[in-house]
Amino acid sequence: MKTRLAAVALCAFASACTSTQVLVPPEQRAALKRELEGQDRFLKLSFYATPFFGDATKRLLTPVPPEQVRLLEQPDGTPISPGEVESVFAAGTMVRIKVLEFPTALAQTERVMLTPRSQPWLYLDVAGTAKDAPPYVLVLRQAIKDDRELDAEVDRWLSREDPRRKLQSFSEAIQTAIAGKKVVLDMPADALEMAWGYPDRRVYAVEGEKKKETWIWPGQKQVVLLDGRVAEVPGQ
Repeated sequence: MKTRLAAVALCAFASACTSTQVLVPPEQRAALKRELEGQDRFLKLSFYATPFFGDATKRLLTPVPPEQVRLLEQPDGTPISPGEVESVFAAGTMVRIKVLEFPTALAQTERVMLTPRSQPWLYLDVAGTAKDAPPYVLVLRQAIKDDRELDAEVDRWLSREDPRRKLQSFSEAIQTAIAGKKVVLDMPADALEMAWGYPDRRVYAVEGEKKKETWIWPGQKQVVLLDGRVAEVPGQ
């Protein structure tokens, strides 16, 4: 049954990806490639490294666990997992942008079928990995319209500035939690973001004299903050 569903998903995905998915004008694409390729950046968040769906020659960088990755779906809307976590790269890890690849019609024909073929890909070298390690791919969002939007999307995940000073402002326990994608009580909001990534929603309320926030991620994973610090992790 799973095999049949996967085959249906492949067919549906292939039919949706037969033409270019690029909205960025050609002249801006060329300028963006010149600007970004070869740049050294730093991971803004801690990332999981997993297999890259059906392409064994690459690895996916994702801020959420594999079961919460929503880049590909079965026909019934169920997310397709890219594969089990292989390693974790801590926020602040240096990376080098090797290639910015837009989902042109030609690029899509060269990409493996069961991958997020209709989105831009950033190929990254990650500091500390073996020279012969497969390339790590950061999949950017769809429907990026111009160079400003693409720059903002890259900046969302990769920092231009070394975040070491910010990381060192946290306690050792919090730095360890960030590096392991864990959450600990009393963790400040910016450290929580570095550990678990950007939430889907933030619900605001007032509890007594304190500002209460509930951050919600895919799968209804939640963290409650009071006055900007982690106060409760339901289910943990």
